[in-house]
Amino acid sequence: MVSSDDVVIGACRFFLRHATVDMDKVALDLAISRATLYRVVHSRDRLLGDVLWRLAEGMLRRAREQRSAPGVDGVLEITRHFSAGLLESAPFREFLRTEPDTAARVLFTASGGVHRRAVEFQCEILRDLATEEGWSRTDLDHLAYLYVRIIESMLYAELLTGRQPDAELAERAIRALLQPV
Repeated sequence: MVSSDDVVIGACRFFLRHATVDMDKVALDLAISRATLYRVVHSRDRLLGDVLWRLAEGMLRRAREQRSAPGVDGVLEITRHFSAGLLESAPFREFLRTEPDTAARVLFTASGGVHRRAVEFQCEILRDLATEEGWSRTDLDHLAYLYVRIIESMLYAELLTGRQPDAELAERAIRALLQPV
């Protein structure tokens, strides 16, 4: 029996080679039937969400490990490392270019679950900041949500509005958001 983790790992490898997830070909690569693949992952959107999140989470963890600055500057440093890596990812950029509707659905709605997991991860990062800065942890979920939405609007500017990403504008907005009240 193939596990969900096995499928996601196989689909990640496929995505990195082809900038998409083709369910028939992923099933073939994993030597399972298409029916078994769907039984394990339920839908292509869900599998794409799991693939994109697995790849993004690895990048976020590496960015977090590279953090050298304390406080808000350190949080922004994590975001800079992550954003640069994502914007340089040829498979990801190709996916956004060739499947914009699917990308928007998977990245921004519950069908892919990427946004929710990004907010949870950002909340973890902000918990560290709250401890360092002596903030109350009460509003961290809301701050994490807004933080991620600002970063998404920068990272996916071309997909959402046809504009080029503006990292400086996003950073100014985030600094304003993270200023203690």
